[in-house]
Amino acid sequence: MLFAATPASDFICGTLQLAAGMNMHLFTTGRGTPYGLAMAPVIKISSRSALAHRWRDLIDIDAGRIAAGQATIDEVGWEVFHMIIEVASGQRKTWADHWGLHNEFALFNPSPVT
Repeated sequence: MLFAATPASDFICGTLQLAAGMNMHLFTTGRGTPYGLAMAPVIKISSRSALAHRWRDLIDIDAGRIAAGQATIDEVGWEVFHMIIEVASGQRKTWADHWGLHNEFALFNPSPVT
């Protein structure tokens, strides 16, 4: 298993992680992005429940339930784990794959990246 820390720009980090050999992307977001990759499934995990409710057809897992006291870290962790297994085995699609949201590759961004 490989964990990579890359710039926060969605499109750049996805491209660079694919180049590094990634085969599944667990993408945490607090603002939300209609982001996906054709070469690897992107599981979008929201850190805020308001975002998950607003974009229920784009966010795969609502981790904001932890801060709201509606779920424990352990419970959401197991939910993430089970989704990884289901997506990797082909039993389940991410929302990005369901909707065909597959962004182009981007190695560089002309603006500042955090």
